[in-house]
Amino acid sequence: MKKLNIIYEDKEILVVNKPSKLLTVGTDKERERTLYHEVREYLHKKNQKVFVVHRLDKDTSGIVLFAKNPRLKELLQRDWLRYTREYRAVVEGKLPKIKDTLRFYLQEDKNHHVYVSDKGLSSVTEYEVLDTNKTQSLISVRIKTGRKNQIRASLAYIGNPIVGDKKYDAKINSLSRLGLHASRLVIKHPVTNKEMTFVSKAPKVFYLGFKDYNEE
Repeated sequence: MKKLNIIYEDKEILVVNKPSKLLTVGTDKERERTLYHEVREYLHKKNQKVFVVHRLDKDTSGIVLFAKNPRLKELLQRDWLRYTREYRAVVEGKLPKIKDTLRFYLQEDKNHHVYVSDKGLSSVTEYEVLDTNKTQSLISVRIKTGRKNQIRASLAYIGNPIVGDKKYDAKINSLSRLGLHASRLVIKHPVTNKEMTFVSKAPKVFYLGFKDYNEE
C-alpha cells in the first residue's frame, strides 16, 4: 500500500493530502483504489475506525478530513459550511474581475454534469486572481457552500474553465491533470473546540507559468 501523506493526526481526526486521480470513496465500479480504503487500512493496524466527513472529486488533489468515530463525523458535518475551505486553481483565460463572488443555482443532469440554471441548489463561490499570463490565470477560491462540482461548473459558466477539465469544456491541459487543489482548511476541533488550520501547497506544476507569483 502506498504511504499516506498525513498532514495531521490525533485521537479524534485524521487529515491527509489526497493525490489527483484517486477517488475519495468507492463507487460501484471501484471500491479498493480509494483514499478511504488506504486510510481504513492504515487505521485498522491501530485498531481505529474511519468515517468520511467530506470528499473531493477524483481529479482534485489536496486536503481531506476524516473522523475516527461517528459522533465526531456528525459534529464536523454539522458545522462544515462554517469552516474555511480554500483552493488553488489554474483556469483558462483572464477572469472578468480581480476578485468576485459567484452566486449560482446548480443542477445535475442524467450524465452527472452540473450546470447553472435559474433553479436548483444555491452555490456561493469566491475567487481572487493571484497572477495571469497570456492564456491562463492562477486564482485562489473559497467556497461558502458544498455543491457537487461547484467550483468547476461556476468557473466554466463565466468562461474560465479549470485547465484539464474536459468535462466542463476546457481546451487547455497544460498541467496534464485537473488544475484544482484543496489548499487550506480551517476548522474548530470537535473535542477541544480549538481553531485549527491545515495547509497543503499545490503541486509546483501549478506555478510554472506564473513567474510573478511566489507561494509562501
